[in-house]
Amino acid sequence: MQEDSGDPDVRRVREAAAAADWNVVREVLEARPESDDRTELLWAVGDTAGVERWIDGVLEAEPEAALPRLVAGIRHISWGWEARTGARAKDVSRKQFEVFHARLRTAEQRLYEAAEREPQWTSPWYGLQTTGRGLEVGQAVARRRFEAAVRRDPQHLPAHQQQLQQVCEKWGGSHEEMHAFARSSAFGAPAGTQLGQLVAIAHLEHWLSLGSGPDAAYMRRPEVTASLREAAEHSFWHPDFARSGGWVQVLNTFAMAFSLAGDRDGARECFRATEGRVTEFPWYYLDASDPAAAYRRLRSSSGR
Repeated sequence: MQEDSGDPDVRRVREAAAAADWNVVREVLEARPESDDRTELLWAVGDTAGVERWIDGVLEAEPEAALPRLVAGIRHISWGWEARTGARAKDVSRKQFEVFHARLRTAEQRLYEAAEREPQWTSPWYGLQTTGRGLEVGQAVARRRFEAAVRRDPQHLPAHQQQLQQVCEKWGGSHEEMHAFARSSAFGAPAGTQLGQLVAIAHLEHWLSLGSGPDAAYMRRPEVTASLREAAEHSFWHPDFARSGGWVQVLNTFAMAFSLAGDRDGARECFRATEGRVTEFPWYYLDASDPAAAYRRLRSSSGR
């Protein structure tokens, strides 16, 4: 069983980042064009402890380069959330919030610098969607950042995922707005894209917001199963679906959603297609300490 979607470049770039080897980090990132979505690789670097200690030296050595600024921005996002932690806002201290916001403001500066140097890149605007939610820039500004991302790449899945979070109830939106955004994005795109995942994510977010008992009842509604199957037919079950970019996460998400909905046939097909490749999202919703264990548990219950 493999985590990180089984992409060997993820491990390679993470190891290079931990070793402060900018040459290898740059080589891996530059080999994955923006059009092929290098978000997972960027987060592999950004989530690596210590990057903040050496990336400033690269910025000084390459003052006109966009890529190190993009990397610095993504690292400061992750580093900011490390300071905030995943606790509820009421349980986060004022000092934690101060550090969180300071790091996000640095991230914004670096991401804007990257966007100025490479106006056609999507990744800086995707990063600014994330910082915007943490800095609470408001729905109007958040929407403009999302629109800036999708002008550059209309089917950029991570940008759509960020906007879906933005309109979730927990971030000031509503279930109705979230589901409407998911469906309009998924079915407004050509058949065979990865955007069908948004429908599954919206159902999982709705499930997550409910207490024990009502959550299971929600996922078992016949209309939820029908919605998931409709989205799957328009997305990864369509013959035009390409196994590129974040396709493994798409299948993992539907595997979890079908499992919780009690659709064993749908879940089994998704688990078969993942071939044992586990992505942290969405399984950490079930087991934050061991997402792969949650994957294994539901895969077994599906009969796979």
